[in-house]
Amino acid sequence: MSLFSIIQPQDLYLALAVAFLAGWVKGMVGFAMPMVMISGLSIVLPPHLALAGLILPTLVTNGVQALREGAGAAWHSVCQFRVFLGVGLIFLLAGAQLVSILSPSMFLTLIGFPVSFFALVQLLGLKLVLDQPSFRVEAASGAVAGFVGGVSGVWGPPTVAYLTALNTPKQEQMRVQGVVYGLGAVALAAAHTGSGILRAETATFSAVLILPALVGMWGGMFLQGRINQAQFRKLTLLVLLIAGLNLLRRGLLG
Repeated sequence: MSLFSIIQPQDLYLALAVAFLAGWVKGMVGFAMPMVMISGLSIVLPPHLALAGLILPTLVTNGVQALREGAGAAWHSVCQFRVFLGVGLIFLLAGAQLVSILSPSMFLTLIGFPVSFFALVQLLGLKLVLDQPSFRVEAASGAVAGFVGGVSGVWGPPTVAYLTALNTPKQEQMRVQGVVYGLGAVALAAAHTGSGILRAETATFSAVLILPALVGMWGGMFLQGRINQAQFRKLTLLVLLIAGLNLLRRGLLG
């Protein structure tokens, strides 16, 4: 089946641009790729196709990020955050099964809420602080991240909030995010192969977005130390807040 049977050429060009932008943002700050992609793609594409589109680029770019310091360091992160990952996997698989039965308006609302909430909390400078890892908090964070990730492909907000609360060093946080998101992307791909979201034609569409996402990510990583990170992060969060509120508007008001 032709790719253009599910997407118009002009919409594909926009999707390529969104994938590049999402990769660039990820290269700069280490996260936000699914949020940028789902927010951008949902402007012109049906929510289910937007979700399918982000799966493979997210999988590949997170693999690159997770293995940047070697397989040994990545495995250490898996062991360190095994509770978060294990609970998150269970809830991700459960959340993914709901996608096919959700109405488009509910789908957009479930995407828009975590994106808007995360961006607003970060812009306001509100932070949760944990003196040491807590099994209950880690499990709860993993559950929220997994469920929201299964439904929308966006699991960054609770993950970043938890790692930030633990005051995780920047380099380690970048690696851990890559591991968490990478394993989450593997589970997401498997779950949505089962749910029917990721099938032959939608997988082709998603695969086409891998290259621009990688090019954008490498560009973002190259520029990471050359611009003001704080200002860039605030601008990124502001854009995400606007995008998230627009998704909420579409979900609630139609």
